[in-house]
Amino acid sequence: MTKTAFLRPRSAPAEHTGSLTGLLREWLPRQRWFAGKDRPVTDLGVLSMTELFPGCLHVLVHAGHGGVPAPGGTPSAGDCYQLLLGVRENPSPRLGRALIGRVRDGRLAGMTVYDALHDPRAAQLFLERLRRPGTSGPLRFECDASQPVPAGLVPRLLDAEQSNSSLVYGDEYILKVFRRIQPGVNPDLEVPGALARQGCHRVPAPVAWFRTTHPFKATLGVLQPYLRDASDGWTLALDALAAGDDFTAQAHALGRATADVHLALASAFPVGAPGENGRTAAGMTERLTAAAHCVPALQPFVPGLRAAFAALTTCDPGPPAQRIHGDLHLGQVLRAGREWFVIDFEGEPSRPLSERRSAHSPVRDIAGMLRSFDYAARQRRPWRPEWARRCREAYCAGYAARAGWDPRKKHGLLRAYETDRAVYEVLYEARHRPDWLPVPMAAIERLAVRGD
Repeated sequence: MTKTAFLRPRSAPAEHTGSLTGLLREWLPRQRWFAGKDRPVTDLGVLSMTELFPGCLHVLVHAGHGGVPAPGGTPSAGDCYQLLLGVRENPSPRLGRALIGRVRDGRLAGMTVYDALHDPRAAQLFLERLRRPGTSGPLRFECDASQPVPAGLVPRLLDAEQSNSSLVYGDEYILKVFRRIQPGVNPDLEVPGALARQGCHRVPAPVAWFRTTHPFKATLGVLQPYLRDASDGWTLALDALAAGDDFTAQAHALGRATADVHLALASAFPVGAPGENGRTAAGMTERLTAAAHCVPALQPFVPGLRAAFAALTTCDPGPPAQRIHGDLHLGQVLRAGREWFVIDFEGEPSRPLSERRSAHSPVRDIAGMLRSFDYAARQRRPWRPEWARRCREAYCAGYAARAGWDPRKKHGLLRAYETDRAVYEVLYEARHRPDWLPVPMAAIERLAVRGD
């Protein structure tokens, strides 16, 4: 029997976890995907702990902030995070940067714990769990039987800046492990599955996935085909800028691809009705007020930004609300050959899951991509506003060619959604990448004053 065999039940009492929670309280805030970096972790509890296989624990923890307000001004009850912990007496030195620490007491006393996603052996064994449907305590492993996954694929952990963790297996599949867990079906499983059933080739279909039933029902991760020869839109745009190349043909094709996905989403999920712009404007104004409270640099522009939102109540209501991507930008699209693919349908992880799964105007996705062209253009000195403008025009033209309506003719809607996106970017950059804050602030100044 292994030293961790007692951990097969759904949850672990405090005396079982011992000093593990103290180690995690110090380790979690240093992780890129931890959402509460601007608030102290005042308490941390283990919600569920299951032994996946000897030497690897699946753990859900709750990180509380003691009522400290989250960005937005309301007290936060904390967040649930998913961890895969390796447990060894003497871990390999190659796992140095993944180490969390040595447990002093409890049933794991004397054992060293680490992030198991960095361990190739653990990653391979985890793929074996995904290849075969079954259960481990509250965990459920499921797959598409029509798409068998071969054994023995070599894993590698992607070292990208993101809000989750991803493993690539043999350059054939990619596993996204969600870090911040909320009750319900994650749209990054729900949406690609629905689009696959619609025959939409723009989105890789889920091959396998896993979920939990305790302490609540939630999606934990998704395995999908990996487009090995693809390049992401952000890299392609920066390469074009560096070479002084035009990017309008690619932007036009990307607009068409976005429309293809929106049309498939409108067929796969119920479509709402136009006319909710008043409520949308109120939500945007509320987010602006909260962001300005956290980022003082926003405050001089608040009146002009509010005017952009207020105009929603009198402008063209635009297309019906529908399921959308929710966080669309150049980093969420891949180009393989001459085709564009759309990935990462999780939406903005900071927003409630119920909101991310609800219907929104497709203009919101379009605005996100237009902002991304601006972000790319500002990575080069001197700034090339004409490059961004041409890309924005080409993207909208491509979208219109497929969708049957032109985003550029929905000026009030587009301005409001671009403004809302820029406000989100200001808050994000202030919290995570302060050096990037001038990029969205330049858009804030433009949108508040000129409204174009």
